[in-house]
Amino acid sequence: MAETSEPVGPAPPAPTASGSKGIGPRLSTLWRGMPVQGRVAIGAAALAVIGLAVWLTVFSRPPPPVLQTEAARIGDVEISVLATGTLQPFLQIDVGSRASGAVVALKVDAGDEVKAGDVIAEIDSSTQTNNLETTRAALTDVTAQQRGDRAALDAAQLAYDRAAGLAAAEAGPVVDVEASLRALKTARAVLTSVAAQIDQARIAVRTAQINLAYTRIVAPFAGTVLAVTTRQGQTVNAAQSAPTIVTLGQLDRMTIDAEIAEADVINVRPGMAVYFTILGDPDHPVSGHLRSIAPAPTAYVSAAGAIAAAASSTAAAVYYNGVFDVDNPGRRLRPTMTANVSIILKAARTVLTISSAALAPPSPDRGRRVRVVDPKGRVTVRPVRIGLDDGTRVEILSGLARGER
Repeated sequence: MAETSEPVGPAPPAPTASGSKGIGPRLSTLWRGMPVQGRVAIGAAALAVIGLAVWLTVFSRPPPPVLQTEAARIGDVEISVLATGTLQPFLQIDVGSRASGAVVALKVDAGDEVKAGDVIAEIDSSTQTNNLETTRAALTDVTAQQRGDRAALDAAQLAYDRAAGLAAAEAGPVVDVEASLRALKTARAVLTSVAAQIDQARIAVRTAQINLAYTRIVAPFAGTVLAVTTRQGQTVNAAQSAPTIVTLGQLDRMTIDAEIAEADVINVRPGMAVYFTILGDPDHPVSGHLRSIAPAPTAYVSAAGAIAAAASSTAAAVYYNGVFDVDNPGRRLRPTMTANVSIILKAARTVLTISSAALAPPSPDRGRRVRVVDPKGRVTVRPVRIGLDDGTRVEILSGLARGER
């Protein structure tokens, strides 16, 4: 029988099938060898983990969904066209000069109130005064000439009468009658010519007076000086173009030019109600009525007033000017302010309304429905009949009562 030799030393641990059957005894050994305080701490930690798991399972369920509701209320619904406009005085003109010369006096400044006929500025009138004196002297000269020609006519008339009398009595030659008659006709023609010269001289005097009056720039109507373009001492030349001295406007009534897009202008008519707000006071709309709509877009009209071809502008936005007027108490509105304009196409006033977002999509029968929450929180779907819908608020004709949510 053959002998077998075994290695000297401690025996290795017995193998296990899964490699984990030895963990339990080890933990048991560690637990028995652990102090009492450690055992208490581990137990408390285990209980905390178990309690946390139970709380998460039982008490941390997601809350029920919160319904966003609103009450059906009385309000207004309107469908309108939006436009951007610019404010201008109802009456505004550039007061210019028809006389050339230096501005020797400027009697107003921007913001001043003037009345019709008030002097705004004065132009150096030396030339116009001299012209007036010259025309008056010419009138005096031709008037004196008329007196002399009238005396010559009287003498010619006497000579003719005398020659005609002698010829009738056969005491004088007929040739003297003919000569005196020619002299009489010539005197009459000269007097007629002088009368025409007097008329021309009087017209020249009136023209000189008008030109002299042009050196005093007066206000054509009562209003406010909006801007002063020419300063005192500046020389103006009216021969080339009428120079502007000041810009005058009436601010008690304002005109709004609103640019209406081509997609909306076909739905807009003169007489429609309109309102606007300004950037500085968006909470106080100002109301009016559309006065007129331009037949052609401003960009297409040339300086001569003819409609230009639109072939080169097909890619540009097209706008038509709609004009309306409003009163301006307190002169809160000022020229060139921007107006956010709404032209009302349809409107329902003091009707039952809800938010347009509360409407469910149309059903197959094209009916409309809303979800209604009763006082106990129960949700039901209810059919409603609607009227105007502006995209924000919708008019409820039937199916809801005021205050229902």
